[in-house]
Amino acid sequence: MRKLFVFGAALVTTLAIAVAPGSAVTGNFVEDFEHPYVGLVGFYDAEGEFLWRCSGALITDRVFLTAGHCTDQDAEESPVLARIWFHQNVGGAFDPVTGAEDPNTGYPNRCLDGDPLCVEATLLFDFGFDNFAGFPNIRDVGLIILPEDQAVELPEYGQLAGAGFLEDTLTDPRGREDITFTISGYGLTYSNPVKTVSFRERLMALTQLVNLNQSRNTAGFNLALGGSPGGGRGGSCFGDSGGPVFYGGFSSNLIVGVTSWGFGFNRQTCGGPGFVFRTDTEPVIEWIVGIVEQYAPGELEEIQFVPAG
Repeated sequence: MRKLFVFGAALVTTLAIAVAPGSAVTGNFVEDFEHPYVGLVGFYDAEGEFLWRCSGALITDRVFLTAGHCTDQDAEESPVLARIWFHQNVGGAFDPVTGAEDPNTGYPNRCLDGDPLCVEATLLFDFGFDNFAGFPNIRDVGLIILPEDQAVELPEYGQLAGAGFLEDTLTDPRGREDITFTISGYGLTYSNPVKTVSFRERLMALTQLVNLNQSRNTAGFNLALGGSPGGGRGGSCFGDSGGPVFYGGFSSNLIVGVTSWGFGFNRQTCGGPGFVFRTDTEPVIEWIVGIVEQYAPGELEEIQFVPAG
């Protein structure tokens, strides 16, 4: 029986196949100071109780892109509040044993007074994620719209690849060794029977294309990336999903998808292939435009859709 692992924190569901959450950056990672608009987002229920955490990226000062299973409005415990930190180190001093919050950021309980790198929002949307229904089109994209008074002013934001960018760019859809992607996110870095390490820092790593659309697991909806740490590369692990996947090296701002799921995953070494739900498709782009047009119309002209070539 194949096991699929959703790369989100604290979400565990069961289908005809077992599903468990995860993601972050592991292997040959480095601290990510290149993408200040990538943030760690905590989700909370109606009573203010912490549910789970994910990663994501601002594509304007008010529009935050993440995974749909993070913002899922049909989950058994649906989140009603998102709190997002944009510090490179969000929870390095958080004590998971005692629950004592990080004194430098307030993670995971609050934003510190006057902190411009911590914001809150209640407008949470998902693209129709439904516990892997319709696989491989699991619709794993989410948006968070920040209030106007919570806009995050930064020197740059993520850019979205236009519809069909990957097909137009890659001549070999099965993958080529020279096609590089960068993953960025926060969360669990490795786990073994003795020790689990979660820096809660923004980390990034290089990875390479395995398959674009020539398998039943990708089929034009997902991007298969290698999980081997060899050759200076990194991969995804359990912790928080929704982190952006950039086309190109560390300096790239061009987002082609969000970290989503995997299978055949090794829980101890964080090894195994990772899958990205693509954002460079017409349905996803139309959905993003529709949500922004309805809830933050002034942000539409700020979103950059980059064509191939």
